[in-house]
Amino acid sequence: MMDWEQVFATRAGRMKASEIRELLKLLEQPDIISFAGGIPDAALFPKEAVTEAYAKVLSGPQANAALQYSVSEGYKPLRDWIVGEMKAIGIDCTAENVLITSGSQQVLDYLGKLFLSPKDTALVTWPTYLGALGAFNAYEPTYDRLTPLSNRAISTYAEAASAAGGKVKFAYCVPEFSNPTGETMTRQAREWLLDLATELDIAVIEDAAYQALRYDGESVPPVLSLDLARNGGDINKTRTLYCGSFSKTLAPGLRVGWVVAADHVIKKLVLVKQAADLHSSTINQMVIGEVASTVFAPQVEKVKATYSARRDRMLAALSRNMPAGVEWTKPEGGMFVWVTLPDGMDGATLLARAIEKYRIAFVPGKAFHADGSGSNTLRLSFSCASDEMIDEGMSRLGQLLKTELVKAAA
Repeated sequence: MMDWEQVFATRAGRMKASEIRELLKLLEQPDIISFAGGIPDAALFPKEAVTEAYAKVLSGPQANAALQYSVSEGYKPLRDWIVGEMKAIGIDCTAENVLITSGSQQVLDYLGKLFLSPKDTALVTWPTYLGALGAFNAYEPTYDRLTPLSNRAISTYAEAASAAGGKVKFAYCVPEFSNPTGETMTRQAREWLLDLATELDIAVIEDAAYQALRYDGESVPPVLSLDLARNGGDINKTRTLYCGSFSKTLAPGLRVGWVVAADHVIKKLVLVKQAADLHSSTINQMVIGEVASTVFAPQVEKVKATYSARRDRMLAALSRNMPAGVEWTKPEGGMFVWVTLPDGMDGATLLARAIEKYRIAFVPGKAFHADGSGSNTLRLSFSCASDEMIDEGMSRLGQLLKTELVKAAA
């Protein structure tokens, strides 16, 4: 047999299976109560609107175009719709500043390819989105810790990157209802981030996958909006790349996302896309355009009403069931609650016991840390959980943690 390992590129060694993708297989076991998958509730998808949109696209004069190759930048009417949505949240841009991609995950891969040479440094939060680490890992970077509002001297980021053999290229963040923590960056933290990026002369990647899913609290301007204000409203002078997605609001299966940035960067990303897949699915872009233009606002409100009630249910259940020493975030939106366990507890070890004895699943927090720390943390997703699942699941989790704490104290 051929020794495949000896012909793989060195980057292949940085590619690892997603713990979340593996955990999603547990959903096939009907007796498992899963809080692992950070996926939207399929019962909320606008199926009728999507069906009607496909019928309209395939029965009208644009049917041939829907099934044909298209421009790499993306379907112009959809890009125009996105321009309107961006303006509503304080981001003035044109269609020339928008690139349609196959989900926002593809954007992260493209940005890793565009910015990172081996040994370059990416600044990420501790913890950060696991999918971002997976996308960037293939390009063999070094990671440095991004802690908003820290007192760390800015010069030390460049010094550490140089010592690692490269340069700092960008700072990556999920400002709204972060995956995995559910936390939101304050305006002050966002301004600090722009100050840091300006002094280091690096890009800022703003992952806004959950932007529309705010349930309470006051909205904070996107990082790109604040960047625009610093540059006289000229998006082509900004350093922030805004990554959006329809996956959490409409449907992930259509795989449509977008990135908004200065036109110089968009032109480079278009070249990356042409080399990767030429363009995202034409028909899916047209369908998303139809659905977004007709039901986007009421669809978002339906999703928010459902998820906010589930968040409230989970927070109440955590308060009832968690033993002393366990802490958790209280997100204002999104899909996740982040749990911090007492020192010495290990989320991966707990998961094995949780599945075997208590038939519940969650995601151990270590996977979200670029340095492999955070073993005493875990992520809970409430987006697909019914009231009964939340109540029973948090009761079982509480029993598990109490049992483990008693063992540790013995």
